[in-house]
Amino acid sequence: MIVQTPLDGRHFVIAMHQHTAFAGSLAATFGNESFDAIWPADPMQFVVDHHDHGWAELDAEAPMDPNTGLPYNLTATPLNQIVATSAGSPEFNEKHHPFSGLISSMHTAGLYNGRYGMSDKIFLDQISSELRPEVDAMLEIEQERQDRLRSELEAEDPAIATDSCVLTAYKQLQFFDTFSLYLHMSPPGQRGAATFNNLPKSAGEDVSVTVTEHEGSIYALDPFPFAIDGLELHTEGRYLTPQPMGTDLAELLAATDVSVQTVQLVAG
Repeated sequence: MIVQTPLDGRHFVIAMHQHTAFAGSLAATFGNESFDAIWPADPMQFVVDHHDHGWAELDAEAPMDPNTGLPYNLTATPLNQIVATSAGSPEFNEKHHPFSGLISSMHTAGLYNGRYGMSDKIFLDQISSELRPEVDAMLEIEQERQDRLRSELEAEDPAIATDSCVLTAYKQLQFFDTFSLYLHMSPPGQRGAATFNNLPKSAGEDVSVTVTEHEGSIYALDPFPFAIDGLELHTEGRYLTPQPMGTDLAELLAATDVSVQTVQLVAG
């Protein structure tokens, strides 16, 4: 789960399927005269909508972080639990389409190796020596999955199996994911400005997008990559306060009304 820093003593708790649903709304409206839309459309939309599906079981359990009295935040989740989620997303996405599985597998592996050179955060360096064999085995399986799925795509639809198409799709997913995290990790008014690198305008032509937060949950993007200037989107979640140890957070979350945080995206 994603647990926002508190606002008025409350934390906005976002399940990973709610995070990916927001990312999917970005993908569905991505593209204009300057930016190519996602392609191939159906398998790409599916993988954005479900790129963190491997977290579903853990989110349903909602284990408590004893340091906060809230569900574990994404970045504070014990590493052994994070590793356990890794293969679930590619397995789920592969069942929909080989391209979905390929991009999902790259997303999983990329989180450990610095997003294939696009990030300086090398998660693999944080893995303990006890967990490292398990992680290395998982990454080897994902590389085998990627090789197999690339071969399937080359035989069935060579146009979407090219390095250019695959890398463009992967970079788009990273933008949808990291931009969503920028909005989800902190509450309105505390997000500030950010820059997102390596977003393809078209295959082989990448740009950096700057985002500036304004009052009223308005976010100006330059250059603007979406089809609608003034686009309004929302994230679902639930507001919680820290709970005493022993509280069944899964039961509490199920009994808590869903709230939304709305943003408006405008051209900078």
